Amino acid sequence: MDPDPFSRGFQEETRVIKVLIVEDSSTVRDFLVYVLGSDPDLKVVGTARDGEEALDAVRRYRPDVITMDIHMPKMDGLEATRRIMETIPTPIVIVSSSRGASELAATFKAIEAGALTVLATPKAIGHPHHASTAKELVQTVKLMSEIKLVRRWPRTNNGAFALLPETMSPSAPARIRVVAIGASTGGPPAIQAVLKRLSREFPIPVLIVQHMTTSFTEGFVEWLRPSIKLPIHVARNNEVMQPGHVYVAPDGFQMKVSYGDAIVLTTDPPESGSRPSASYLFRSVAEVYGGEVIAGLLSGMGRDGAQALRLLREKGAITFAQDEASSVVHGMPGEAIRLHAAMHVLSLDKIADMFIAAAHRRI
Repeated sequence: MDPDPFSRGFQEETRVIKVLIVEDSSTVRDFLVYVLGSDPDLKVVGTARDGEEALDAVRRYRPDVITMDIHMPKMDGLEATRRIMETIPTPIVIVSSSRGASELAATFKAIEAGALTVLATPKAIGHPHHASTAKELVQTVKLMSEIKLVRRWPRTNNGAFALLPETMSPSAPARIRVVAIGASTGGPPAIQAVLKRLSREFPIPVLIVQHMTTSFTEGFVEWLRPSIKLPIHVARNNEVMQPGHVYVAPDGFQMKVSYGDAIVLTTDPPESGSRPSASYLFRSVAEVYGGEVIAGLLSGMGRDGAQALRLLREKGAITFAQDEASSVVHGMPGEAIRLHAAMHVLSLDKIADMFIAAAHRRI
């Protein structure tokens, strides 16, 4: 008989998360050690000044999660991320102090290589936003540490259990007016994989809500732009959607549509902790376009968008969720599946094929 089962259970529940900090600036490195080390659930087991040191430290300390700078000497964070994901896959959070859109775009290449998410370096002690930005980093590190298997999805996946019909279903909408997509953790490379399969002739506007830390949306769009054929923009208030253009919701705003195909940005409260929120967008397109919509959820933590996606399905829209095999995190699409909100559960390549088929009225 276990002499102290309650103590054993408590110890298991309060397992300390081991963190490796990779940062070339000694000032920023010490600051991150302070911020992360201040939480009792986190333990900084090591630091590294460049990518080469990071590879050695990962082998030595076997951290549960890594915070990674991008711009470093010898081996930068992008190459270090690639090497780690090839050898000892570990959850990686990019922590960047870059501000320009082109510099921020470089950080998303590390997401493409397998890092989970990107955050801005927390504000300095004494700054009015220090507490909130430090808390965001701590919470993100904790959440990412729970993702034990970090891998890239296969290029093709024949395991999707809802295959597309070859002819249009009698219940399919007569035409599609807009595509709406929601995503969070793991979303950027998933969005890229879907959009890059669409040709310049794709005729439907695409609206995207990607949960992202403040100030990174411009960099996200700049990163996507060279790899896709469709024009892509950070959405602007009262902008009229154009066929075949992609619009990404900006930081700190809710995005909806109005009659006349216009995008409306508001400062309405966050939903599911997010602004922009996929739920907010989905309800809006349901109100304006009814069932003349394709909408769905890609990789992401939480439940944002799932209930509103069910509303869209009930109105006759074509709805989808990314399958678990190709998702980095299956929270949002998994919740949509649980609620029977997704008409199709598909891998990334099949999601793009569905868009194309619907645009040409083949489903």
